Amino acid sequence: MELTYQASFDLKYFIEENKDKFKNSLLLEAVNVKDRIDEILRIGNINLVSNAQKLVIDIIDGNEDALKAFAKQEGIVWATHSIELSFKLEWVQAIRRTLWRFIQSFNNLSNKYDLDDFFHLELQINNRVDQFLNTFFISYSNYKDALIVAQRQLVENLSVPIIPITSSVCILPLIGTVDSFRTAILEEKVLTEIGRLRIQTLIIDLSGIGNMEPDVIDHLMKIIDGTSMMGCHSIITGLRAEVVKKMIHLDISSFFKKTKTLGTLQQALKQYIIQ
Repeated sequence: MELTYQASFDLKYFIEENKDKFKNSLLLEAVNVKDRIDEILRIGNINLVSNAQKLVIDIIDGNEDALKAFAKQEGIVWATHSIELSFKLEWVQAIRRTLWRFIQSFNNLSNKYDLDDFFHLELQINNRVDQFLNTFFISYSNYKDALIVAQRQLVENLSVPIIPITSSVCILPLIGTVDSFRTAILEEKVLTEIGRLRIQTLIIDLSGIGNMEPDVIDHLMKIIDGTSMMGCHSIITGLRAEVVKKMIHLDISSFFKKTKTLGTLQQALKQYIIQ
């Protein structure tokens, strides 16, 4: 490989003057990544080659603030688009190997570094690469954790959708399967929202629930108790026959003292909203 070199070149200028050859050498090193470069650019608008050139210059310059900021930015982008971490690791390690090959070529041409200088340079370069990788992975992990928390909160809000109808009346339509995990979310959300929104009447529509296990029914009764303790009147609508059959075999005598049942949500709206 014929490299451009003049006696006035320092390492940084040498890399910049041979950037096309550096790119070609890098692509030979990154066997798995090179075939995904266009795809990664399309998915996340991530220009791997351009970013590699920027990274190499910051490493040579020892610009630690720029390296840290770049690593954080990269971590967020890769996490946002869920691009495999293995590709990032392979790419950065390929950059490291390619950079050292060019440092060796530069030293062969310039004879700039003696043995002590070379070992000192090795420590600096590798520490900066490792620091970049470490910051990148922390940023990736933190952003992923934040996304998971946000998605969990979204799922919880969707699974327990409390809809304000008036300043004091809200509807809680439940659809699908209600298990112990969902009832725990239900309890937390209902009691919190009663306090936050100062709900006086909560209409819980169960017409979308086809089945409910006894332990879930028991938990629902406790939630009704909790709403009553907070001064909120609850109305249950849309109980299906399958659920009622299970309820009649349980001790629910106190249940009907603290809540009211109506056949349909429309009945509850007519009684508590329209009037």
